[in-house]
Amino acid sequence: MNDSLGRVLVIVPAWNEQANVGNTVREILDRTTGLDVVVIDDGSTDQTAAAARDAGATVIALPFNLGVGGAMRAGFTYAQRHDYDAAIQVDADGQHDPAEIGRVLDGLHGSDISIGARFADKGDYSVKGPRRWAMLFLAGVMSRVAGTRLTDVTSGFRAANRRAIDQYVRYYPAEYLGDTIDSLVAAVHSGLSVTQVPVAMRQRVHGNPSQNPIGASIYLFRSIFALGLALMRPGKATGGQTA
Repeated sequence: MNDSLGRVLVIVPAWNEQANVGNTVREILDRTTGLDVVVIDDGSTDQTAAAARDAGATVIALPFNLGVGGAMRAGFTYAQRHDYDAAIQVDADGQHDPAEIGRVLDGLHGSDISIGARFADKGDYSVKGPRRWAMLFLAGVMSRVAGTRLTDVTSGFRAANRRAIDQYVRYYPAEYLGDTIDSLVAAVHSGLSVTQVPVAMRQRVHGNPSQNPIGASIYLFRSIFALGLALMRPGKATGGQTA
């Protein structure tokens, strides 16, 4: 798969996902060829690490919960230190379909970062109410920042080439939405290019995401606030940047 990209690492951040992570890892290995899988056990208190290891993944166990941003930065650091040419995030909960990994990686043939977009005319994934309004607003602003049309900038199903991996190791924030919005703003400000490819998302197999009306409204305000902060601090994106 994607031999022209070189060595590719699949990074799976996982926190208390013992019910899902084993199936996710097995499906990645069954549906792809030539890719290595590392699960970042983000301070889980259940058997996430054991389930991932039994399924065939390399496991990096963090001593305490850092959040998705911290887990992904650990994964990108692993990718850099082990000389991978590209890396792709696949969430442990099963919502990212491993059958779409090749499609997302293909976006790296023309860009530094490739986003698997849920709202790009493929699949039936839908979000309503304040959460949907926030996603549309964020996508509109980020499209202007990146200079290309983006419809789903909060998707974690994204791939990075060597340049992007190096950037993420330097700066990959752990705060709210930092792993999606802030990291993307920082990457664009450091000169990296972004594209998106349409993908179909799935529902969680076990567990329920919080999408009640109150939570959705809070998401709306917090996401706009997070974007504002990200746009106000471009300096962090360029620390250590080389030509």
